Amino acid sequence: MIFPKWVIFNDLESWRAREAGAGPWVVTNGCFDLLHAGHVRYLQHARSLGNRLLVGINDDDGVRQLKGEGRPLNPAEDRAEVLAALACVDAVCVFPGTKATAFLKAARPDIYAKGGDYTLDTLDPEERAVLTGAGSRIELLDLVAGRSTTALVNRMKKS
Repeated sequence: MIFPKWVIFNDLESWRAREAGAGPWVVTNGCFDLLHAGHVRYLQHARSLGNRLLVGINDDDGVRQLKGEGRPLNPAEDRAEVLAALACVDAVCVFPGTKATAFLKAARPDIYAKGGDYTLDTLDPEERAVLTGAGSRIELLDLVAGRSTTALVNRMKKS
């Protein structure tokens, strides 16, 4: 299902060029496999940093490689649809694989938001090089304590 906020990965570069005047664009990415309050607060905070928010999500194979067998819990199309329903999200793009390098290169964020479980030193070096090359400002956002998909999955397994 394709919906208005969905940006096809292969069209992202031309889409971003058309949207250049709407900035500053904040871009973030992740699996967003099982949306919870921590994600929502994080995305609202990210959106507050600029005029628009583009969220990139790993495709199903990428999530499986990152999180292991049994993941994702929700397919990419469902994850994208749920994210796009949030008022703070202006666009969603599913990208292939585990690394966001190509996504970030095409998205050209004015501001890149990443969760506080990262530091500038632990960001993927290729992704950081793309961001630096694009002149993106990197913002590390605080995590919401006690909120994580892994914790939810573990609690569900115990029930």
